[in-house]
Amino acid sequence: MNNKILILDFGSQYTQLIARSIRELNVYCEIQPCTKPIQYEPSLKGVILSGSPFSVNDANAPKPDIKAIADKLPVLAVCYGAQLLAQQAGGEVGKSTHREYGRAHLQNIVHDPLLATISNGSQVWMSHSDTIKQLPVGFEVIATTESIPVAAFKAAASYAANPLYAIQFHPEVTHSTDGRQLLKNFVYDICDCEADWTPASFVHETVERIKNEVGDKKVVMALSGGVDSTVAATLIHKAIGDKLYCIFVDNGLLRKNEFEQVLDGYKHLGLNTKGVDAKALFYRELDGVSDPEQKRKIIGRLFIEVFQEEAQFLTDVSFLGQGTIYPDVIESVSVHGPSVTIKSHHNVGGLPEKMNMKLVEPLRFLFKDEVRKIGKEMGIDDIFLQRHPFPGPGLGIRVLGAISPEKVAMLQEADAIYIQQLRDSGLYSEVWQAGAMLLPVQSVGVMGDERTYEYTVALRAVTSVDGMTADWAHLPYSFLSKVSNDIINHVKGINRVVYDISSKPPATIEWE
Repeated sequence: MNNKILILDFGSQYTQLIARSIRELNVYCEIQPCTKPIQYEPSLKGVILSGSPFSVNDANAPKPDIKAIADKLPVLAVCYGAQLLAQQAGGEVGKSTHREYGRAHLQNIVHDPLLATISNGSQVWMSHSDTIKQLPVGFEVIATTESIPVAAFKAAASYAANPLYAIQFHPEVTHSTDGRQLLKNFVYDICDCEADWTPASFVHETVERIKNEVGDKKVVMALSGGVDSTVAATLIHKAIGDKLYCIFVDNGLLRKNEFEQVLDGYKHLGLNTKGVDAKALFYRELDGVSDPEQKRKIIGRLFIEVFQEEAQFLTDVSFLGQGTIYPDVIESVSVHGPSVTIKSHHNVGGLPEKMNMKLVEPLRFLFKDEVRKIGKEMGIDDIFLQRHPFPGPGLGIRVLGAISPEKVAMLQEADAIYIQQLRDSGLYSEVWQAGAMLLPVQSVGVMGDERTYEYTVALRAVTSVDGMTADWAHLPYSFLSKVSNDIINHVKGINRVVYDISSKPPATIEWE
């Protein structure tokens, strides 16, 4: 069993970054709400307490017993965690007299194990409104900054059975230049972890776990052609072979030729996949519907109905496979309590209950970049692994307003030109997500000597790490000019192309 670091989440916006940083050290870690009791299994080697939007002086602030944790395992308390430790041990925490946000530089570093190899002047990132005004008796300051007398400290040796460190800055963000080294010191030297969590070890352990979990039963799974469902299905297939039954539904809202291309790709992967042409059903139900939320609900409901209808022909199916990934889980866990309700657009919502099946979610504790590494380890082609995210409702929410087969076909052609030119120009891999939107707007144009009155297409391309925030991609003018000309010249019904330069927030990536 792999070594493990546990991160207790107090609601910090940076908690996921701590987890990603530790996993990049090839050490497995999990995030759990600070309100949930810790299970001290043998693989658990240390605990990190995250920051928080709370003040430790708030009446409703979460306050687990840090000393009790440190009596079991080494602890690193970050920001809120540091202030909570100081308060619980008899120190004083109060409002800062000046702003403690942004860049700062460490000074007066004591080179004990946590700060080993980190030099005076190292840049760190602060983000807190409270500060430690008085350390508990016997506790030792191991770093300051120009304005903060307690930037890092350690508990008195007599306070807890294991090393207990605290810092008032965030080592997990890129602005903390030696933050990775600090986490490495904690994980490797203080917690004595081995770098044993690799793509190869994950594949081996997950395949064995699925074999034991599923046994000789069957699994059914809906595939989308995206990274998550493809990697999840491949892992399950490695474990149980053709006892995995995959269903790929053409709802008429896929990209141009995507149904045929994805089915062919799955055939090469050896996946037992049935393609279902349900275009007519979806178009009929969506006819005349323009409200975005109503479109999403219709598409989701029909997908479940089609999936159920196909799955009923299978016998002895006990499990439903899903490509749920860790951000889906984390986003739905409240710091006030362990409510784990995955957002409906990330899975086949409601199906496990409707079909009386258990879930198999092999990627449940992976981040998107880790999913791609696992896929690469298993030899999955980049056509799947590097595919941009694509919304569950597909082009149904990229045709703004009412949907028709003619509008979808028009958008498919425009989108295909756009995506292919991103690939041909070497820009596809530099963009996190791109797509075209058909607007419910017609405008006057001139083609030859004729006046036209046709539709407008908006091009969208963003850069991002995880989709939570995104900036519009600064594509070259020459590229946009060529794409615009090619779409207008080759797609009948479109006479105008615009480019969306909105960031998220305040805008979303999709328009609907």
